[in-house]
Amino acid sequence: MKFKKLFAGVALAALLVGGLAGCGNKKADNSVKRIQDKKTLTIGTSADFAPFEFPVVKNGHKVIEGYDIMVAQKIADDLGVKLKVQNIEFPSLISELQNHKVDLVLAGMTKTKKREKAVDFSRHYYTESERILVKKADANKYKNKAETKGATFGAQQSSTQETLAKSQTKAHIVTEALTTSLTTELKSGRLDGVVLAKVVADEYVKKYPNQYAEAKYDMKVPTSLKYLNIAIPKNEPALKKRVNKEITHLEKTGQLNKMFKKAQQEQEKSGK
Repeated sequence: MKFKKLFAGVALAALLVGGLAGCGNKKADNSVKRIQDKKTLTIGTSADFAPFEFPVVKNGHKVIEGYDIMVAQKIADDLGVKLKVQNIEFPSLISELQNHKVDLVLAGMTKTKKREKAVDFSRHYYTESERILVKKADANKYKNKAETKGATFGAQQSSTQETLAKSQTKAHIVTEALTTSLTTELKSGRLDGVVLAKVVADEYVKKYPNQYAEAKYDMKVPTSLKYLNIAIPKNEPALKKRVNKEITHLEKTGQLNKMFKKAQQEQEKSGK
């Protein structure tokens, strides 16, 4: 009987030690502390998507401005740190986030199933729709999916626009890392259209009314692709919670709308 009790006690002790060891092996989430300790929030963006992000020259220095940068600044302020912006080609943003080269990604990005396997996402902070930017002479050329057959459209590589261009049109799709490269090819006649977020297409038409127009075809955009979200590294719930809290605050206080309008005004001033 004593032997059985002794054996049971040893077994219990082993379980307790194993349990404690297991707790010790569990990685603590220090995502917020890590950023605060280095006193800098580093975000990745692709500065070719005005009014969300675009380059301007101030005091002889090139800086990146736009709606996403304003949102990022609010998050940095909430964390009590400085904001650092890194301009990275859109297709490389997710891998840079996974490798912790940046803390967050704000780049007009939508949450897709493929991306969710690699990173986490915040709640959405903007709702968008999509359009096909064409030359003004072709404004009435593409009114439905069937009429896009035989056309060549451009879309940013690895973007929502690429997904929609391939699923919602019958056109041949050309992808490039920079949206600005695609619009240049549209201007030169090498492309028949470029699939863009509506607000981006609107700005091109507004700035160049005699050159561009938006096709009549109203593409069907799945609900999952209508929202812009902030990409966050996997397994960093503390940072995700903090980001979501700030987005909620900015939305409830009306600051998201104000910042978006300000970003559009800044874009107009910069000529982008």
